[in-house]
Amino acid sequence: MNLFNLNGKVAFVTGAAHGIGFAMASGLAQAGAKLVFNSSSQESLEKGMKAYKDAGIEAKGYVCDVTDEKAVSALIPQIEREIGAIDILVNNAGIIKRIPMHDMSLDDFRRVVDVDLIAPFIVSKAVIPSMLKKGHGKIINICSMMSELGRETVSAYAAAKGGLKMLTKNICSEYGGQNIQCNGIGPGYIATSQTAPLREKQPDGSRHPFDSFIISKTPAARWGNPEDLIGPTVFLASEASNFVNGHILYVDGGILAYIGKQP
Repeated sequence: MNLFNLNGKVAFVTGAAHGIGFAMASGLAQAGAKLVFNSSSQESLEKGMKAYKDAGIEAKGYVCDVTDEKAVSALIPQIEREIGAIDILVNNAGIIKRIPMHDMSLDDFRRVVDVDLIAPFIVSKAVIPSMLKKGHGKIINICSMMSELGRETVSAYAAAKGGLKMLTKNICSEYGGQNIQCNGIGPGYIATSQTAPLREKQPDGSRHPFDSFIISKTPAARWGNPEDLIGPTVFLASEASNFVNGHILYVDGGILAYIGKQP
């Protein structure tokens, strides 16, 4: 089981103050990694630091906008000085704007692409030189089922996550020979505070219509939990995945394998 041991490794998880990023980062720390995360605001950073402390996890947080190349270029050397060179990068920070495409402004479209696609490019670009110097590295991009599928109102998100899938494959292609593995995780529908309103019981006791839709499309017949992402994250961050590269691991309860029940 030493293949999964991350003792001594430095893991940087972007946007990991809450939600699935927090769960994945916590799993890396529990496997032995030195945990570093960023938030885009001081308020979010402080909430994240408190959450890690309450969970008994040692973490170091920084305020940084990962869409700002100058800020990232300053942050990575700071992390290297204060914690150590980054062995594991998880590009988790992301946003979604649910707006019909014909109503979406160009600014909104660009903002989603900036956070969900451009930021992983910026941060990966900043950490790869040290990984090349060390002779190893793990990059995990948090993709989505929208890396494969489309749905109403998420044109920018689907475009960005589809691009992130291909960025993952290209980092693998470009740096695999230097012992850098770049893979993706595509979460399914995960039960977080952000999705809680979609899972609330209706006044008559029935499921929310979207909740019913997701359950009907998921062979596992449930929403995922943030903790369901810990094992895949530790696997892709560890030596156990040294010959896994350019792969997107969908943690979706089987949605992408399932055409759905006949009406």
